[in-house]
Amino acid sequence: MRAPDLALVAVLALLAAAFPFLVNAYWLHVMIIAMMFAIMAASWSLLAGHAGQFSFGHMGFVSVGGYTAGLLAHFLGLPLPLGMLAGVLAAALVGCIIGWTCLRMSGPYLAIFTMAFSEVLRITIVTEVEVTGGAGGMSVPQLFHARTDLPYYYLILALLVVSVGGMMLVVASRWGLFFRAIRENEQAAAAAGVKVTRFRILAFAIASSLAGLAGTFYAPYIGILTPDIGSQDQMGLVVAMAIVGGMESLPGAVAGAISVEFLIQALRSYGQWRLVLFGALLLFTMRFARNGLLAPAWLRLRSLAAPRAAALAKEAVR
Repeated sequence: MRAPDLALVAVLALLAAAFPFLVNAYWLHVMIIAMMFAIMAASWSLLAGHAGQFSFGHMGFVSVGGYTAGLLAHFLGLPLPLGMLAGVLAAALVGCIIGWTCLRMSGPYLAIFTMAFSEVLRITIVTEVEVTGGAGGMSVPQLFHARTDLPYYYLILALLVVSVGGMMLVVASRWGLFFRAIRENEQAAAAAGVKVTRFRILAFAIASSLAGLAGTFYAPYIGILTPDIGSQDQMGLVVAMAIVGGMESLPGAVAGAISVEFLIQALRSYGQWRLVLFGALLLFTMRFARNGLLAPAWLRLRSLAAPRAAALAKEAVR
């Protein structure tokens, strides 16, 4: 990693560590939810922006992860850490099945199929009242028994860093190169020797497992699971976060998720007008900033930090 990147990462790490001590309990809760959405937005960015598979069933994987962890804890008394691991694995398995099922689908057909999967899953959760609690929800034991949200904050921060760091390694590897080749032209990638089927399923598995991870965190943090977690409204919000941040930039998707969540909460006093303002921001981004609003800002910040970092490095050598 270059010196400017190390400097920026160090500053962001210090700000993240100090954040809980700079805000009140409400904004700490908002940041926890924002970081949870950041994992979803970044994993969707990996699937859509890098692998070119536009899925609208991402919240279905979140539901699979959350409900798997919750049901195992509720009915079998399984410790929550093991239930969370099982939820991630279950979401990855479902992602593999969906990826295999959608092998011959692309574009709007893939989007409609995954949207239908998410909606069928939500209706199933609502219908199976004896198992899931239906629309009323199902209680989930908490992971930490503390008076503050500090343990949850540092847990979701660690999960965000590990998951995004892992995705960035994937993007920088041969796998990432194959994902982009499939995104640009599946036939050409196959002719070049890329195993398109394998890597399409792999992209779904990685993205779905990370979405499931966000769901397994949501369940014990909130303490109750409802079918609304898998609603299309939430899916639209995740997509909007990735678009505002930058679909082809994982740090941009993270920044987009955090910025959009804080913007929505800051504008709550405007009632439904905040949704109009948010929609206008989304339209502006799609019309004038196809690469997102925040990803180019990150690149600009890196370019500005480069001369300063180089000067500091020369001083250190002297």
